[in-house]
Amino acid sequence: MASKEVFLETVQKGYTFKGGTIPLGAAVFNGEVLKEALVNIPLSTLNRHGLIAGATGTGKTKTLQSIAEGLASNGVSVMMMDVKGDLSGMAMPGNPHPKIDERQEKLGITWKPQAFPCELMSLSNEKGVRLRATVSEFGPVLFSKILGLNDTQSGVVSLVFKYSDDRSLPLLDLKDFKKVLQYCTNEGKEEIKKEYGAISTASASTILRKIIEVEEQGADLFFGETSFDVNDLLRLDDNGKGYVHIVRLVDIQDKPKLFSTFMLCLLAEIYQSFPEEGDLEQPKLVLFIDEAHLIFKEASDALMDQLESIIKLIRSKGVGIIFCTQSPVDVPAAILGQLGLKVQHALRAFTAADRKAIKLVAENYPITEFYDVDSLITELGIGEAMITCLSEKGTPSPLVHTYLSAPQSRMDILTPSEQEDLLGQPAMVKKYKQVVDRESAYEMLQQKISPSEEEDDSKKKASSSKKRKSR
Repeated sequence: MASKEVFLETVQKGYTFKGGTIPLGAAVFNGEVLKEALVNIPLSTLNRHGLIAGATGTGKTKTLQSIAEGLASNGVSVMMMDVKGDLSGMAMPGNPHPKIDERQEKLGITWKPQAFPCELMSLSNEKGVRLRATVSEFGPVLFSKILGLNDTQSGVVSLVFKYSDDRSLPLLDLKDFKKVLQYCTNEGKEEIKKEYGAISTASASTILRKIIEVEEQGADLFFGETSFDVNDLLRLDDNGKGYVHIVRLVDIQDKPKLFSTFMLCLLAEIYQSFPEEGDLEQPKLVLFIDEAHLIFKEASDALMDQLESIIKLIRSKGVGIIFCTQSPVDVPAAILGQLGLKVQHALRAFTAADRKAIKLVAENYPITEFYDVDSLITELGIGEAMITCLSEKGTPSPLVHTYLSAPQSRMDILTPSEQEDLLGQPAMVKKYKQVVDRESAYEMLQQKISPSEEEDDSKKKASSSKKRKSR
């Protein structure tokens, strides 16, 4: 077993950086918290993405909260997916408590309660800034991948987009797309066949069924206007702190399709809109995806490929993504391999399958002479984690058992009155509150079809009139 002196030297060397850092806690060796061995993560490598994992009740959310606080304090904007509904307390200062005092005393880190500028957001009818996007903004390729279509069906989607562009028919919401698709296979069938080629009725029916699937998960609330401008995520408050944008997702845990649709749209829009930045001293924006397995649940292979590709490329835009989930095995291996920061809270070994999963998790961490990783994963206390990150040179830091510092903001939700006060302040709520349903493809085609139907009716009436006269 290595000596304490060797351990101290290793941690101090491995966690001392030239640029800005976020302090997470202090190293633990042989059960002792070492104040002189602080564990920091460098701001400059947080665009290389990360993972916070661990069993329920081990402190994942508090770690996520502490990292978000450190980013916001350094002028980095944050967006958090709040699936459990317990992150809104960041808008208020933390409540002093003897247990916090005891923890901070062990660490030798001063604890000062403070609030952070927050913005509440929603994908549904929950109160907050409404997040929407138009069908046109997705484009045919992304839209097809979200629906999980094959090549033939994707070709039909591309045809619908092309026809809509050529005829200046805006595709804003799902009813616009469905109307154009129905028109192309019914009233406009001959026009489409002559100019673009025939559309298979079977393919059109499959696409409609897939759209109904996502509609049933609430996607009709997401598609439409006013479309959200991702540049609004980069705002700072008057004190230079980054805003913490909290997306309230408590009502979509059983709607994985909507969650993955939203996340893919958001990442694609950020990638397209943000300029190339190269290596920055700190990221511009960091996204925290709590309950990350919901993104990957029921995602098609095509959707997974798209996610993997965007996650690889988006770091060059100054954007970092941190996944938060119970076990690292919830994250596909291709994405897990791209994550520079890893914070592993305790896992529980109740079954043979659990023990097998823990062994697999342990193999994902750097080799260490200081700990028996397989055992330590199951022995970590609440508010403790194993941490490794990327240094400023891009090399992994030593794996270290860390006693974590407490968040400075409230570790609880806002009261209803506090929530109303917060929602009453930001200008963004007003900007995106109004649902806009301007004339688009649905209304335009409805008008085009109606005169034809009236003409057909008048012809039928004239014909029946002639028959009566002939009698």
